[in-house]
Amino acid sequence: MGSFSIWHWLIVLAVVLLLFGGGGKIPKLMKDVGSGINAFKKGLKEEDKKKAEGGDDDTPPKAIEGEEATTTAAASSSEETEEKKAANG
Repeated sequence: MGSFSIWHWLIVLAVVLLLFGGGGKIPKLMKDVGSGINAFKKGLKEEDKKKAEGGDDDTPPKAIEGEEATTTAAASSSEETEEKKAANG
């Protein structure tokens, strides 16, 4: 039949880690994953609240030192062009 494939070895390694790693490590790992997910959801809710309160969404992003703010200039010129088109009908 031949030698085992990589998937067989990964499954064997997982079983060995479960047996010799101890049962307490997996629940701790899952608890950490769950708390990370909860923190992520909480951060999203806080961001939505800031947007709903009228946060600083209109401020342009800051340019990195040594770079020019060409993207904000291009964005403002495209907004002006759109406003002109809307005014002309």
